[in-house]
Amino acid sequence: MAVINSPTARGATGEAQPAPSSPQTGEAVIAVDGVRFRDLLNSSLTWLERHHEIVNALNVFPVPDGDTGTNMLLTMKSACAEITADHTHSVGAVAHAAAHGALMGARGNSGVILSQILRGMARSLNDQTNLTGPMLAAALSEGSRIAYKGVNRPVEGTILTVAREAAVAAENAAVLDTDLVFIMSRTVHAADEAVANTPKLLPVLAQAGKVDSGGKGFFFILEGIYRALTGETSTAEAAPAGAAATEPIAPPRPSKGKRELPPLVYGFDVQFLVEGPNLDVAAIREHITAIGDCPLVEGDETLVKVHVHVPNPGVPLAYAISLGFVTDVVVENMDDMHIPDMPAGFDPVPPRFDQAPASPESQPALPIEPIGPIEGPGVVAVAPGAGLAQVFRSLGTHVVISGGQTMNPSTQDLLEAMRKIPSNETIVLPNNGNILMAAQQAQLLAADEGRTVRVVPSKSIPQGIGALLALNPHADLEHNAGAMTAAIRNVQTGEVTIAVHDANFDGIQVRAGDVIGLLNDTLTATGADAPAVAETLLQQMHAADLEVITLYFGQPVTAADAKQLQQTLRKSYPDQEIDVIDGGQPLYHYIISAE
Repeated sequence: MAVINSPTARGATGEAQPAPSSPQTGEAVIAVDGVRFRDLLNSSLTWLERHHEIVNALNVFPVPDGDTGTNMLLTMKSACAEITADHTHSVGAVAHAAAHGALMGARGNSGVILSQILRGMARSLNDQTNLTGPMLAAALSEGSRIAYKGVNRPVEGTILTVAREAAVAAENAAVLDTDLVFIMSRTVHAADEAVANTPKLLPVLAQAGKVDSGGKGFFFILEGIYRALTGETSTAEAAPAGAAATEPIAPPRPSKGKRELPPLVYGFDVQFLVEGPNLDVAAIREHITAIGDCPLVEGDETLVKVHVHVPNPGVPLAYAISLGFVTDVVVENMDDMHIPDMPAGFDPVPPRFDQAPASPESQPALPIEPIGPIEGPGVVAVAPGAGLAQVFRSLGTHVVISGGQTMNPSTQDLLEAMRKIPSNETIVLPNNGNILMAAQQAQLLAADEGRTVRVVPSKSIPQGIGALLALNPHADLEHNAGAMTAAIRNVQTGEVTIAVHDANFDGIQVRAGDVIGLLNDTLTATGADAPAVAETLLQQMHAADLEVITLYFGQPVTAADAKQLQQTLRKSYPDQEIDVIDGGQPLYHYIISAE
């Protein structure tokens, strides 16, 4: 890979390079108009898109849901898609369009914070026709302020810190020179320094030996703007993170047809577009989720974008052809990738193709019926897998959104679900800590429409189910929200999955591919197989002192395997009620509830 001439060339833990004192073109940029500002934002999107997998790989815990980069990418895509030619008459109009698009498309906590930064920038740039260097500095400062204000308990060592340090550098630079290129050079350099410093501020990052993923994503956004200002194309190859210019060139690999072929471990990365009338996005998402890993399905009834990792690319492509007109097909053999050349901190998804993927036909269809008059508040919940969706429906949920660990729904998705409720009072169960902020943003938007919404802060599927058991349809909204919030405090959650990278937390050493267990979002166990880890988690939950144990088994587990584990546990816990339910969730062998 060629080394990029950019303000920094730092990897996940590498040393920073000095910021350049002048742009590549040697020309100052005093101001940009709305058209150019839109182009700069699009360039930042392109640069983030090229690097979002690096951001994903910076996920601290070794679980297969490191989606910060994907969430920020989708949020930024929504921001840029909102900008039309009608907005380009002023930078203020462009900024407001981007902020609105980001808000509606915000996914995950990182995406929501990014949308808040853009909202603050839009507020600062209101009614401005052109953008100068000092204006940009002030906008970044206001963006940082609004982002901090939007978080209940701001944590340093995150994207918030990077945004603040970048804004301070921009304001200091604007005092010295009004050149946008000079200001962005200092801004990007400061952001890179702030990212490198995040482990010093957040102990969990230091323990993992990584930098903050959200901060790194924001750095790439700023770097994309800088590169566009200096005339560097955002489609050039990025340097291996932390690579020095004097690094020796790796010897060429054996040519194809004359090499030892690698085994099928990681499979194929498949992407495509489907065009057609009346496309069912939800049904497509369910199908794609069932057949592979890292699913991403976005679009509407006429155009759908699909991304998935599978052992056989023919399976999703055959399905796509059955749906409509297929274009923009990309199939990449991940086993043929230059893994050693990937930036520091990048870890490939471990093998999970040794078991046959669940057939979508084996998942019971969810009835899609209009919601009639309801008694009490409406309920919206997020759940991965058809089985878990059925559980939530059976407990009184009116609208279930497909999503969870690897498929964070957007603010728009949550708002649309609220609109389906034939009542002005709604309770939302995000059932994932990374969906909570998007749910809270949707709550604010719903209030503007005259709807009263309460978000019960459930951070796991068992917590969401525990909350539903406290729901009283005859009670008012506030009583139910309080009772459901209190109920989730008594629920313990265990999760069994596969480690996607090496890690060492509190003395627990794991390797990529190991079976691991998380207790209430903390890595606490590892073992030879999923049943062994599940038993360890139950011991850590002190399940012998509790009454009910529920195992929700996912796609990596067969029903027979789950039943066998149930029989084993009944011998260890003869006084407890032990239930096994087909949750259908991807990636996680078991989600365990004990109460």
